Amino acid sequence: MGNIAEHPIVKDLIRRALEEDVGGGDVTSLSVIPEAARGRAVILSRGHYVVSGLDVAGAVFTSVDPSLRCQYRVSDGTAVKPDDALMTIEGPIRGILTGERTALNFMQRLTGIATRTREFVDKVKPYGTIILDTRKTTPTLRILEKYAVTCGGGTNHRMGLYDMVLIKDNHRRLWQAAGISNLQGAVAAAREKFPGVPVEVEVESEHELRDALRAGPEWIMLDNVEPDRMRDCVAICAKRCKLEASGGVTLATVGAIAATGVDAISVGGLTHSAPAADLSLELE
Repeated sequence: MGNIAEHPIVKDLIRRALEEDVGGGDVTSLSVIPEAARGRAVILSRGHYVVSGLDVAGAVFTSVDPSLRCQYRVSDGTAVKPDDALMTIEGPIRGILTGERTALNFMQRLTGIATRTREFVDKVKPYGTIILDTRKTTPTLRILEKYAVTCGGGTNHRMGLYDMVLIKDNHRRLWQAAGISNLQGAVAAAREKFPGVPVEVEVESEHELRDALRAGPEWIMLDNVEPDRMRDCVAICAKRCKLEASGGVTLATVGAIAATGVDAISVGGLTHSAPAADLSLELE
């Protein structure tokens, strides 16, 4: 994604985050910090993490005061340990302190997601399985949270409802209620309406899998299927399309799921449950 902070959505997020926190002004810094005071601060890791959000934090500081100079000591995607320096900020101290919390809030959230993603990626590495994110993201923060997943070595699934057709159980029921009992017509209708957009079908049994395979989608999602049955599904599929496993995946179970031979595993917990990283800003 290049410099994620240059994306128009992210620029607007930063603007709104600073409006929320700073409002009419940082009354504490304006009261007790001389306008001429200059200094240097460092953002430190307080744990073992995978870094994400450096460009966003830098953009926060320069939005507060364009004269601030940020230097990155590591890159997004780097594994760090306690007391490692992540970035330094130099210039007017008022600007550093005004931007501190907003910058850390973004970085702590994104670094937490990248770190959790790396844990899952490492678990499935022996099998060559892809770890996918989901749409279970914080409203308005999806672009950043999915960026953090890539920093951790994961892969983005669909960004929204607009870039992939995903025919789930409710879609199937309504399609069948219209008098059409198979998925082939649904997949064909999606491709006719949106040519070039990949199609995925969710299934919950071997019977539904065979029906979906006849429809010829690019992906089939095995939803809440036990690993033993999942292994049978992989054999039935025989590489005719990509298989994604989904539903209640944890660090304790992801290895066994990957061992079945599925191509990818989607994990909502990468974004909806990742704990924030513990980072701090210290004036030098």
